[in-house]
Amino acid sequence: MMNLLMQAEAAGEASGGGLPLSVTAVYVIGFIAAITIGSIAWYNSKRPPGWEEAERPNWMPEVKNKQQQESDKEE
Repeated sequence: MMNLLMQAEAAGEASGGGLPLSVTAVYVIGFIAAITIGSIAWYNSKRPPGWEEAERPNWMPEVKNKQQQESDKEE
């Protein structure tokens, strides 16, 4: 298996193929952004069954919805 991977890598280098660094960077940055935004959305959404009492991590910002904002104004 390892030999096959080494042959594929050598073939890619010989043909000059591969993605440019800028394209690879865009994919990596986009992936990290998607994970970050998805994590914030998940932690601030209604919890799935069994996770209702789970605490929000300290590093996660709290995003309030309209109902929470209105109740804060009334108090």
